Amino acid sequence: MSTTSTIDAPICRTPLGVEIMTAETGPGRLPGERTPQPRHRPHAREAGEYLFVGLRGATRLPDTDPVSVRLAPGDICFYDAQRPPALDFPERFRATVFLVPADLLGITPADAGRITRTPVARTSRLGALLSPLLSDLARTAAEARPPVGDMLAGNAVNLLATLAAERLGSHAAGPHEGQAPPVLARILEYVELHLPEPDLSPDTLARAHHISVRYLHKLFQQEGTTVGRWILCRRLEECRRDLLRHGRRSRTIAAVAGRWGFTSATHFSRVFRTAYGMSPREWRDSAGRD
Repeated sequence: MSTTSTIDAPICRTPLGVEIMTAETGPGRLPGERTPQPRHRPHAREAGEYLFVGLRGATRLPDTDPVSVRLAPGDICFYDAQRPPALDFPERFRATVFLVPADLLGITPADAGRITRTPVARTSRLGALLSPLLSDLARTAAEARPPVGDMLAGNAVNLLATLAAERLGSHAAGPHEGQAPPVLARILEYVELHLPEPDLSPDTLARAHHISVRYLHKLFQQEGTTVGRWILCRRLEECRRDLLRHGRRSRTIAAVAGRWGFTSATHFSRVFRTAYGMSPREWRDSAGRD
C-alpha cells in the first residue's frame, strides 16, 4: 500500500495560523512539514471519518520506541506536524485535519509528546461530545467567508484546547475512567435523528431509552452540560450551517428555525444572538460577502 501521497483537500487558512481541511481521501501522509515521519504509525481498518490535529511549532520530539496507534471512525488523533506520520488506512476514508500552532492550545513540547501517542476515542466522554462538533465546525469554516470562517476556526481551537487539557489530565486515570456510558452514545444519536422535532425533551429522551429523567440529567451533568443546553446548541449549529451555506438564497430565517425545531422566531433570534454575537440575518448575509 503506497503511503507517499499527501491528503489533497481544500484548505481554510485563518489569521490565527490555523489551517483546516476536510476531504474524502486515501492512504497517504498527513499534512505537515514533510520531514521524516515519526516512528509511531496510525492505522485503521474501517472506512469512516477520522479527525487529526497537527501541532505546529512544538520543539521537535525525540525518537522513541515504535508505537502502533489504532484508530476507529470518529477518533481524534494529535500528531507532530513537523514529522507527519503516514497512514495505514482503508482505500477510501474521510479525513478532517486541523493544523494548529501548539501554543494556541497551551501545549508544551513535553505535552505534545504525550498526546500524540494517545488518540481521543469517539467513545470517550469528551470524544462523544466534541468529535461531531469539530467535524461540523471544520466543514462550515471551510465554506464560510471571513470573518465568520475565522470565528469558527477560533471556536474549533477552543474546543481542541479543552480536549488537549482533558487528555493531558487523564493519563493518570484508570483504564475504565473517562469512558462514556454506552447509553449516552445512543442518546446523542437519538438527539441527532430527532433534532427537528419541536417536542424533543428530557421526558421523550428518557422514555425512548427506558431510563429515568433524573438519570438522564445526571449523564449530561457529568459532561458539564444539560440536556436542554445540548439540544439547543445542536439546533443552533444546524441553523447556522443552513443560513451560511445558502446565504440569501436560503429559506427565510423563520423557515430555517422551524426546520430545526424552533417554534418561535423571536426566541430563535434571541438565543442565536446570545450564542454567536450577531443576529441570524447578519449571519446569513455574511455568506454573501467577498
